[in-house]
Amino acid sequence: MNSSSSSRPALLEFAFFPKFPEKIEDLAKLAHKESWDFHNPAKPNYSILKNYLFHTFDKLQTEQKIEFSSKNQHACFNTGLVTNYLEEIYAYFERNKNTNQQEYIFKGFLKKSDIRLTQNFNSLPEIADYFSKPEDLIFNPTFDIVPQIEHIIDDNLDRFPKSWQHNDKLKLHADLTGAIDIAVKKIKTNYTLAVPQYYGGRIQLLIPLVLTHNFTNPELALVIYKASSNTYTARTCLTLEMAYNNARLIVKPYSSWLNPNNI
Repeated sequence: MNSSSSSRPALLEFAFFPKFPEKIEDLAKLAHKESWDFHNPAKPNYSILKNYLFHTFDKLQTEQKIEFSSKNQHACFNTGLVTNYLEEIYAYFERNKNTNQQEYIFKGFLKKSDIRLTQNFNSLPEIADYFSKPEDLIFNPTFDIVPQIEHIIDDNLDRFPKSWQHNDKLKLHADLTGAIDIAVKKIKTNYTLAVPQYYGGRIQLLIPLVLTHNFTNPELALVIYKASSNTYTARTCLTLEMAYNNARLIVKPYSSWLNPNNI
């Protein structure tokens, strides 16, 4: 961790994390119980939590919500997570005495009432803001959905089930069009199926796509976003793992189709 790397997450550029995997496990235990891995592995890796923490820090940096104490000797940010008793959890850092490492060193995930926070900061930072336009978080059934089928196929074929990847383009086009038509009909009768995600600096909506005949569980998530005042467009699709990671940045998804234990 002594050398800088442009591919390293911004959080790990900001601070040195001794025994990072153990610290992530500490956070998982402190936070309200949640599934932080896909497929219920025998040994937790907390891949969802790591992704959440890295991208939350990115958003907080953009919003200038990293708080510093007097003379910048300490720093903290609001993780957006809470304990079982709904107490907010903060990441806490101190100035790093090792000048060969990052400017700060991670000291712990702390509850809001921890004396290290109350003593060192005049005020504590807020959570990341994804809700400046609440209407974007909810699917509007009066809008048209105009998917760009060819673009979805050409750019995302490797995300489709393997059995689909070797079909000719005309069959793929027809089958995907049919799957999207069915998904749109379902979502217009139950708008809660649309799950908001944050990606590329904007709110988008995820729609479950069932591709294989006789399957009941979705195999992909179609990404839609507002193209005009009354139209959604769709240019990409995501694997369910990608979809869950993006959705979890905003809030834990409660939709039955996007559940990490079933992905």
